Amino acid sequence: MPQNPEIDRAQRELPIIDVHQHFWRLQENYYPWLSDKPVHFRYGDYASIKHDYMPADYRRDAGENRVVKTVHEEAWFDPADPVRETRWVTEIAKTNDLPTALVANGPLDQEDTAEILAGHAESPLTRGIRNFPKASPSLREAKRGASGSMDDPKWRQGYAMLARHGFSADIQSPWWDVDALCELARDFPKTQIIVVHAGLPVDRSEEGLRGWRKAMEKAAGYPNVAVKLSGIGEAGKRWSLQSNGPIIRDLVRIFGSDRGMFASNFPVDSIVGTFTEIYDGFRAAVADLPLSEQKKLLHDNASRIYRV
Repeated sequence: MPQNPEIDRAQRELPIIDVHQHFWRLQENYYPWLSDKPVHFRYGDYASIKHDYMPADYRRDAGENRVVKTVHEEAWFDPADPVRETRWVTEIAKTNDLPTALVANGPLDQEDTAEILAGHAESPLTRGIRNFPKASPSLREAKRGASGSMDDPKWRQGYAMLARHGFSADIQSPWWDVDALCELARDFPKTQIIVVHAGLPVDRSEEGLRGWRKAMEKAAGYPNVAVKLSGIGEAGKRWSLQSNGPIIRDLVRIFGSDRGMFASNFPVDSIVGTFTEIYDGFRAAVADLPLSEQKKLLHDNASRIYRV
């Protein structure tokens, strides 16, 4: 996909730290969602990404975009041995220029949670963990206190262990569970929370977006909460500024330019757009901001929050 000629040259020269990308080698490692029979996936058919994806593939996709560093996000690796992914990614980094850091798979309600976190901490690349708390399936069915949720005492006990390693928490949870996330931010103010994939604004109806905005405004009230502006594609649709620009601008307005981070989610988001299409969309969405603020969203906030 050629570059959008309307994007200013100065915008293209801004450095990028991509805080959410994945590598995998399917014959060497086990990823249930990629290796087994199809499972539910929010972008629909994901056959196009069921192949090895390594640093050279990422560099090819990034093209002329000025990516200077990346943060590897855990990729739903074999749940029986999540630390193995951390070791594997750490070895990949030794012989490649990427990734710069990693976010590990962090189950928080298991008997061996302490051992898993300690294993991740052995890698100099580990900055935090990603967790998918047990979530309510929809706004209408939202309720508190489920086992494995952010309310679960055992889950919170595991969450409390993050501080001993200086880990942040990438929380991937739908926006209607924001009350639990806010209580987590309040009760553990020294642990950095990063809301993954914009709080999952999947329902683009007027009512759905109104609820999502209200939830994001509530989360933004806690200074230890940041957000990834990533993974906002829609199933069966090409990534477009018309569809996703309002999401981006709302989040920048809500969190300010100091707590948002653009990310590719590659190769997953290659299902909905090329790397350049998506990053040109980011650039166009915030083109009215000073370059210094755009640089925060593309690079500086990531450098500070993920310490890269």
